[in-house]
Amino acid sequence: MKVVIQRVSEAAVTINGSEHARIGAGLLVLLGISTEDTEEDAQWLAQKVLGLRIFADEQGMMNRALEDIQGSLLLISQFTLIASCRKGNRPSFIRAARPEQAIPLYEYFSVLLRASLGVRLATGVFGADMKVSMCNDGPVTILIDTQNKE
Repeated sequence: MKVVIQRVSEAAVTINGSEHARIGAGLLVLLGISTEDTEEDAQWLAQKVLGLRIFADEQGMMNRALEDIQGSLLLISQFTLIASCRKGNRPSFIRAARPEQAIPLYEYFSVLLRASLGVRLATGVFGADMKVSMCNDGPVTILIDTQNKE
């Protein structure tokens, strides 16, 4: 699993011209699922995302996690994160999980996040053509890949 995490002051997703979900301060998480990913990867990644201390404390230091600020999280599936651009100019998505594997892992990851965040978790729609808007706060953008746990 790969994620792009952006600290945002607000974010929204629109589907078919209608706003589907909106959050205030928190995290926009773009999630890509590969053929090698497992539920164990989802568990590790959920803990990592929820524990990231990337929000400012009273001294302006990045020392607070999402829960500390009572922030929200917008989760968007994005298979293009699994693209390989090694050959030529057309990305290859051969390592991206097919829907029959990716949807259950996406839903499992959502369940793990919702267990901690409750109603403060918003999602897009897996496989939909979505328009995502956000105001990156900082900017702060973090990349995490479960195949390269550091």
